[in-house]
This record gives sequence, structure tokens and C-alpha cells, in this order.
Amino acid sequence: SGFPDTSISRLTGVPVDEIFDWRTEHGLLPVFKMVDTCAGEFAASTPYYYSTFEEEDEVTVTSRKKLLVLGSGPIRIGQGIEFDYCSVHAVWAIRKAGYEAIIINNNPETVSTDFSTSDRLYFEPLHVEDVLNVIAREKPEGVIVQFGGQTAINLAEPLAKAGVKIIGTSLQDIDRAEDREKFDELLTKLELQRPDGATVTSLEGALEATARIGYPIVVRPSYVLGGRAMQIIYSDDELRLYMQEAVQVSKQHPVLVDRYISGVEVEVDAISDGDTVVIPGIMEHIERAGVHSGDSIAVYPSQSLTEVVKQRLVVDTVKIARGLNVKGLVNIQFVIQDEQVYVLEVNPRSSRTVPFLSKVTGIPMVDLAMKAVLGHSLAGLGFDTGLVPEPKRVSVKVPVFSFAKLRRVDIDLGPEMKSTGEVMGSAETYAKAVYKGLLAAGMDIPMHGSVLATVSDKDKEEALPILEGFANLGFRMFATEGTAKFLKSRGLNATVVNKLAQGTPNLADDIREGRVQLVINTLTKGRKPERDGFRIRRTAVEHGVPCLTSLDTAASLLEVLSTIRFSTVPLPSRSGQESTKA
Repeated sequence: SGFPDTSISRLTGVPVDEIFDWRTEHGLLPVFKMVDTCAGEFAASTPYYYSTFEEEDEVTVTSRKKLLVLGSGPIRIGQGIEFDYCSVHAVWAIRKAGYEAIIINNNPETVSTDFSTSDRLYFEPLHVEDVLNVIAREKPEGVIVQFGGQTAINLAEPLAKAGVKIIGTSLQDIDRAEDREKFDELLTKLELQRPDGATVTSLEGALEATARIGYPIVVRPSYVLGGRAMQIIYSDDELRLYMQEAVQVSKQHPVLVDRYISGVEVEVDAISDGDTVVIPGIMEHIERAGVHSGDSIAVYPSQSLTEVVKQRLVVDTVKIARGLNVKGLVNIQFVIQDEQVYVLEVNPRSSRTVPFLSKVTGIPMVDLAMKAVLGHSLAGLGFDTGLVPEPKRVSVKVPVFSFAKLRRVDIDLGPEMKSTGEVMGSAETYAKAVYKGLLAAGMDIPMHGSVLATVSDKDKEEALPILEGFANLGFRMFATEGTAKFLKSRGLNATVVNKLAQGTPNLADDIREGRVQLVINTLTKGRKPERDGFRIRRTAVEHGVPCLTSLDTAASLLEVLSTIRFSTVPLPSRSGQESTKA
């Protein structure tokens, strides 16, 4: 019929693997043609193939042992080039180990789809039937799913049901990390703490769970990319709106409900062979839990964690990696509140921090993970279980956003990822590393001028010392009426600026006309749309004025400015030339 197997499966209820078997039995499999990179002008010969239903097949399959790597598909917000890095390094490790390396990916903008990267490249959609078509043609020893992000991991179950061997962490162990109830059972067995939560399949179930857990809560669909449709909810009304409009909840598409813990978020990447667990580094997020890890500034080594907490993180990471029988990479996100360590989530795959951590530690993480996947002992390679010694040099991973090009997109940061890239800053001190990172990310860091503060009531007390710090550095203070009144009551004078509805000139005019060099704007509690806030943030971004919606980021910027304003150490400028900011 020309319908995809998945569509036929949904219509008929017949499993995809049975449909594939039927197609195989009746000879209804595609052939593979080589991509003509010379457009017919010259004879081309590349190991770069696409499928079509025709007679002639152009693939020359060898008798050598092969492994197939699944890429991450089209680059999108939440799943980007970091996974392509992992796929490419996995292919290199496979070839070094003496196997033929085959890759399936359908993004022409990636290195993994460069025809010289692998022995054979299939430019095919990352859907189960297309992958099975390639497997039927190549007959690899197995498929590696842990280097292509969530897209590849989601294919593990249907491929295994079709009889395909998953190399590395087994499907059963992947499922224990991905399935909420099985994951809770694992953490209970390992005696590890996690925020109270539940898996719900209806609005009624969500309301019942929240009555037990208490607000605020974090809600998200299961098996999502980049925190898509994830929100922090503060009331029953917001929860009803979310469940009815933001997601399609059902038994097939459950929603995860967790108590929101406001603490320091920490990310750990580890390599395991099932016994030895090597931890290249612990990364601390500058922004507290609630901001997606891909949108947070991550610093290595951590700057505020005590040795007791770090040791607890190491112990918990080793427990989880061994408990899940991880063979390869695992990424774990923790939150620390009052010295208590809570497990947020475990991803039995590579993560977007692998390239960053590989570079700053000098540990070839993907290469080591592939050795573990292929059965080598990490201990035999000279590694011990535990945290690798941390350097004195500080490195930060800073997200890059494309808000100026994405009109009508709010720039506020939350559980849903919005960044489109990242840069790295590395220096002898934390402040200089953050300065380099922010500069490389495109921020026009103000050294003097005016700060416009419009802060929600719940954040005013926390914002006070930050705003006082900017004032002490010589910045003039502008504020909306409510914020200015609060600051004055605490002894800090601020010039009152008009809101948008109060006529002109208003704060948007101040931003447009260059009277403001930095905006600090925090959102009101909950998700109610705030027209003024959205327009303020959009005006700032469209005129190149830094706008910070997280007080944690603002505090870090203050620390940077406090350090470098009086420094005589040469600092990098946007042009690449060194300059002294003093």
C-alpha cells in the first residue's frame, strides 16, 4: 500500500516486527542506491546510500564483522550536535577495534553523515522499519543505540522485539531507567532518595497525585526530547490547563508528576563496564533546579559542593551504574537541597555534556565507553572506580540562544530547553572562565551604565543583595514601581520607569534608546501570561541588551564584574584581542 509499517501497525494492531517479517517473506524490501555526489557529471563512488523500491541494488556487502550505530536524526532544540560528536567517536572506535562501522542518520548537516566517517552510511529515517531494512541488508553483529540521544534509545525496544541484538546496556536495563515504576523500584532497592512523584494517565490521577505530593510540581510527558512540554505547576487550575491543552495524556502517553525541589542541580557522566565505574567529572549548574540542564551554565569542577556531598554523589553514581548493569555511558542528574542528594533522572546513554567533559578532562569518554561496550575491562585499561582527580583550572559550558532570530519566542528559562548551541570558557579562576563563556556566547557584557530591574514579589528579597552589588559597582538603578518601592524601603534608591501601559517614555523606550545596559526580569509565580514581561524581554533581546530571567545567572554575572572591574589581568575581547577591563 505504500504505508509505513508503523502506520499499518496502528491501523491493524499487528506488531511492527510481524509486518516486517511478512514483507521479508514476500520479498517486499527496498534496495539501496548510492548517492551521486557529482550529479551525473563524473563517475562517483561513495559509501553513502538511500533506499528505494526498485530492482537494482548498489550496496556491496562484505563478509567482515559489522556493528551498526544509530545517529540522532535531524538536529533540533534539545537534541543537537553533541550526540553527533558521540556517534562519530563511536564509529572511529569501532573501526579501530577491527569492525566495519555502519551508521544510519538522516541529517546532512552532521559529521556522522560525511561519507568518509564510516564504512557505509545509510541516509535513512530513524524509524524502526527503515532501520530494520538496513539490518536485513547488512546483517550486523548488533546495533548500538546509546550514542544517538533519545531518538536512538527509543528504538531499542522495537528493534529487540524484532530479534535485533542491542550491544552495550541491555534493553531490560534501559527500560529500568526509562520506566517510572521500575526506576522507583531500583532506587528503593539501592536506598537512594528521589523527589516524591507519580506516573499518571488522566487529569483525575494527576490531581490525586498532587494532593499527596503538594505544590509546586514538575510535570512532563514521558520519553520526551529536551524537556519538551515540561512545566513547573503551582495550582490545580494550572494543572488542569496543562493536562487538557499541553499534552495528550493516556495509558499509552503517561505524564510524570514530581515534587519540585529548588536546589543546586548537578550533572554526572560516567563510564561503566558493569563493574568498574569511571566518573570523569561532576558538573554543577549555576541556575538552580527548574532550568533545563541544556539551558544552564555548567561549571567544572564544582565551586560550591562540599567534599561530603561530592563523595555521596560518587557513591550514588556507582550504585546506579552497577545497579543498571551499564555497559558504556550513563548520565545522571541530581539535585542538592540542605546537603541532601536526590536523584532526578538517569539516562542510560551519552549526553550533551560528553564533548565538553571529554575536552576539559582529556579523557576520551566515547572511546572508553565503546571499549566497555565491546567487552573490555576498564580496570584492565588502567582505570579505577571513582572520581577522576579534578584540575585546578575552571571550565564552564555556556548555552547559546537564537532568540533574536526566533520572533514571538519568550526568552524566559524553565524546564523546557530553548538553547541552540553552547560554548566553553576555560581559565584559572571561575570569574574569568564565566566571562570568557558569556562573551563567546554573544553577550554584550556591560561594564557600566544602568540596570533595569523588574522583579516578581517572590524574588524581591533574594534580588536585593544582587541589585545592591550592581549599585556598588557604579551602575544606575532603574525599576518598575513595585520593585523601586521595595528597594527604597531597603535603602537602595532606584529611578521609577513607566510600565508599557503607563504611556511614554516607558521602559521599552529606555531599552530601545540605549538608556539601559542590563535587564533583570523574573517571572510572576505560575504560568499566567504576562504581556508586559514578554514584551520587555523581547525588546531587550531584539536590541542586543542582556536580559536575565534567573537570579542565579545575575549573581554569577555580578561576581564576574566584581572580579574583573578592578583587575589588571588582560581579558579577551569580542574581537579576539586582549584588553584590560579596569
